[in-house]
Amino acid sequence: MHVEHLVPELRKIIDVDVHCLGKPREDAQAHQVPDSLLDANPALQTIGADLGMADAVTDCDVAHSHTWYANLSGHLTGLLNDIPHVITAHSLEPRRPWKREQLGGGYAVSSWVENTAYRNAQAIIAVSAGMREDVLDCYPFVDPERVHVVHNGIDTQAYRRVDEVDALVSHGVDPEKPYVLFVGRITRQKGIAHLLRAAQDFDESVPIVLCAASPDTPELGAEVSAAIDALRESATAFIGSMATSSAATSGSCSVMLLSSRARVCTNRWES
Repeated sequence: MHVEHLVPELRKIIDVDVHCLGKPREDAQAHQVPDSLLDANPALQTIGADLGMADAVTDCDVAHSHTWYANLSGHLTGLLNDIPHVITAHSLEPRRPWKREQLGGGYAVSSWVENTAYRNAQAIIAVSAGMREDVLDCYPFVDPERVHVVHNGIDTQAYRRVDEVDALVSHGVDPEKPYVLFVGRITRQKGIAHLLRAAQDFDESVPIVLCAASPDTPELGAEVSAAIDALRESATAFIGSMATSSAATSGSCSVMLLSSRARVCTNRWES
């Protein structure tokens, strides 16, 4: 989101250098996990890449980080360069206890990283009023004056209502009939497992369309796949698992499920 949508707008008014974890991206410097940590806990792998990011940043006025994955690099960059560190918050580790399943003891490490970053950041941007409440509830030591609400912006040309229905039809969904749309990652945070259990009681004439990314863990992926198969067998709903953008499927949906209280939906559907 930040690399693809926020940065192009910021670059119209200021110079922005982007450092990220993982695979190389256009207009960003990617940092890999050190070879010595390739078999380590994922939390330690993240810290290893964060150290490389902090070392690479020079000659800047403000450091910005997003989520715990980059919070340590932002915090250290601020200390090394004597500059402010600003955090954007859209999720918090204390609200994600299921990450113990993904990280094991690394969840305590990721929680420590985030706590340290929030304790020392000069400013925190919350993407919604609800997110601001969460920040102050989870981290009561944070001065409320340092927490500012700035809603997520979107590219209105990329994210807009479209009338094309090819993506739906190709997956067996009749766009002329009501259907429920879920867009989100396959993770505990998004509640997809709860949705699939609840869907057992949906009217069998109403399909569910899932635009879902890869699961956090193989175990969760297997759990979700089994739930989808159960729905297909009972004929209570049709499941279309698509790696299709929400714009291609949301134009004619009857109900769209928002999977996090941090999200603010800025689109409007006309009946």
